[in-house]
Amino acid sequence: MAPLKEHIATKTQRRSASDQWGPAPYAVIVVDRAGTVRDLNPAAASLLGSAARGAALSDAAPSWLARAHEETTNPTGRPAGDATAPLRPVFRGRIGARSFEAHPAPDGDGDVVWWLADDTDRRLVEEELATERERTAFLAEASNVLLASLNTDRCMHVTAQLASQYLAEAAVVIVPAAGRKLPMTYAVEGGAAVRRTVTADTALVPGLSEALQGFPPVPSRWIDPALLPDWLIPEEFTGTVGSASVTPLPGHGVPAGVLVLLRGTASTEFSENEEVFARLFAARAGAALSAARLYAEQSDITRTLMRDLLPPRLDRVNGVEFAGGYQPAAARDRVGGDFYDVHPGSTPDEASLAVLGDVCGKGLDAAVLTGKIRNTLQALTPMAGDHEGMLRLLNGALLNSHHTRFATLVLASVRREENRVRLRLTSAGHPAPLVIRNDGRVEEIDTRGTLVGALPHIEARTVETELLPGETCLLYTDGVTEARGGPLGDELFGEERLMRAMAECAGMPGTAVVERVQMLASQWLHDGRHDDMALVAITAPPTTHLSAVNGHTRGRYTQ
Repeated sequence: MAPLKEHIATKTQRRSASDQWGPAPYAVIVVDRAGTVRDLNPAAASLLGSAARGAALSDAAPSWLARAHEETTNPTGRPAGDATAPLRPVFRGRIGARSFEAHPAPDGDGDVVWWLADDTDRRLVEEELATERERTAFLAEASNVLLASLNTDRCMHVTAQLASQYLAEAAVVIVPAAGRKLPMTYAVEGGAAVRRTVTADTALVPGLSEALQGFPPVPSRWIDPALLPDWLIPEEFTGTVGSASVTPLPGHGVPAGVLVLLRGTASTEFSENEEVFARLFAARAGAALSAARLYAEQSDITRTLMRDLLPPRLDRVNGVEFAGGYQPAAARDRVGGDFYDVHPGSTPDEASLAVLGDVCGKGLDAAVLTGKIRNTLQALTPMAGDHEGMLRLLNGALLNSHHTRFATLVLASVRREENRVRLRLTSAGHPAPLVIRNDGRVEEIDTRGTLVGALPHIEARTVETELLPGETCLLYTDGVTEARGGPLGDELFGEERLMRAMAECAGMPGTAVVERVQMLASQWLHDGRHDDMALVAITAPPTTHLSAVNGHTRGRYTQ
């Protein structure tokens, strides 16, 4: 009698519990150890249309829920009926088009109460969040890689590779070009990028001409893949194009190009969300391409302008050897405030004009004024015989300009007379030239004058001298003598040290003299800061006297 009463009490309790599950927000189903449905609430009956009391769970529910019940009631490695072993807390699967979590709750009779919670919306949000995180990480990586180089070709290659790896099966990058020739780079499945140039009509591709002009993109659903021209499809792309997307690459004020994405027929078409993401990537790629192109244009302009600002390469002119050396104040600067030029005479008998100068300051600002002085002096070369007149005209030109800088100069008119070289030297606020004689003596030429570009009137003194074969006249800027270094790093190189160094160069070619002085000054500096340094060596070439055939008449000199 007692077992019957207990059975009736249990049934009554279960009916009471079943009544409580009715208003529950989740579907609830009770299954015994054998896999038979013992009870369920209305939500579960509505969700599982074939579920009913007494039905087998394998017939009434999806297979994943039946396997979950079997694993829960008798998991591998747990003896049957051992309720102390831990249970898997949650199982997941789909019922129809929705995603559910199944939470098991065993009772004391060996039955399992399954709570089925719809987690479709949560999973969609989690998937979208994971996708956005992946896209954000990709955009950050793309930005770092794209901005790592200012080379246009490199940016095109990286753009095509990244797009074919993350956005589509193939990507084509096209940049604007003059005429019908289009520079393009393509990559397939993240592989190596290939560059080529094609002659094509962009009007054949919907939205391509407009995108190259910076207009908004055309939705991919408006593009018929069957009408795409062969030149737009990479040779490595196998199969048939199922969908295509054309996205402009915006630049800094002007379009940087176009990104074309291609997918095969086996892939899904571009969704609206994917097209928006492609535009975000294209904005970064376009900015990198535009920066690289701007850098290339500025480099070309700088190189063109720099060509006329760089010191010229000196050689023999009208029988006289010239050698020059220049070292800017900063290693990153190729030009500065020091300069030199040699303007050859129109005939071997006319004097050539050598100029060495130092503009106040250093760097690009000083180089600009340097270029103006060099151009002015070149225009004044017909007056090379009148140093003072040239300096007065140059001084007036500098005073009338917007520059507030001044300069020091030394002019040298150089003419070879048989085996000797005659010099006319004029200094305008510049260190006096030095002459190395063949016996090792170093003479300072006593020429002096006022600097140019500072005062309304200038004064200058011209001195003449001559060089015997093998002797050298050195013109230099104060960057050499004012080089600060030495054992303690605070001592000037000085004129005396320069003259001793030159005395050791007696009989050397002008090139060797310049290199020797530059080497000693650099060693004195010990990589310390210094001003621009420029040197010009004027050397009378060694000659050999050839006697006449009869041994009595004057012979000729050879060089």
